[in-house]
Amino acid sequence: MINKVEICGVNTAKLPKLTVQEKEELMKKIKEGDEEARAEFIKGNLRLVLSVIQRFNNRGESADDVFQIGCIGLIKAIDNFDITQNVQFSTYAVPMIIGEVRRYLRDNNSIRVSRSVRDLAYKAIQFKEKYIKENNKEPTIQEIAKELGVEREEIAFSFDAIQDPISLQEPIYNDGAESIYVMDQVRDPKSTDELWAENMTMMQAMLKLNEKEKNIIMRRYFDGKTQMEVADEIGISQAQVSRLEKSAIDHIKKYYK
Repeated sequence: MINKVEICGVNTAKLPKLTVQEKEELMKKIKEGDEEARAEFIKGNLRLVLSVIQRFNNRGESADDVFQIGCIGLIKAIDNFDITQNVQFSTYAVPMIIGEVRRYLRDNNSIRVSRSVRDLAYKAIQFKEKYIKENNKEPTIQEIAKELGVEREEIAFSFDAIQDPISLQEPIYNDGAESIYVMDQVRDPKSTDELWAENMTMMQAMLKLNEKEKNIIMRRYFDGKTQMEVADEIGISQAQVSRLEKSAIDHIKKYYK
């Protein structure tokens, strides 16, 4: 992709480059409905698309296909860009282009993820982006789950399911003399098949708990909170938290057996 001069019939070596002032003037015309300005603006930003899609090399996808998807992201960015905000167009457009390409790669991945799981993940991402914009911080998994009306485990699972797979041979560090690959990390005794199976069993056991037990276990063992902190948060006594926690652990032990 990097060395390809012509993509989708476009000679990338001869693409125009717009100045900041030209972009601003064209964008004003676009918002007034000028189609010629729109076409010129798109052509003047194809270099931006090319620079963004470089990070998706070696995914086994056609350069033409990825370029076209990147252009869709560019067009969406143009349509949604707010000229009243003090933000450069490229700053706004890059995440839009990346998001569009990632969605394409996920939907065409050989590892199939159900439509319902993907849809949930995309809804969660949209809420997350909106929340960050409004609050200048990321929402917790619990807040996302509450907004979408699902269990927090479902949100965590959906996020994991849409992660892009990587090669075990992908280098993660190189000091010039020695390289460390992903495979070197998964050989860690903490990343064994047995531990993976145990974690899966634990998640299945969690689903068997009632809401109050599940809530307490999540806060105690996933969020690392004390029994007193949990008691304050959910409005019961520390003794009740202790009793419910013991009951939940007993239920999990029975599931393991």
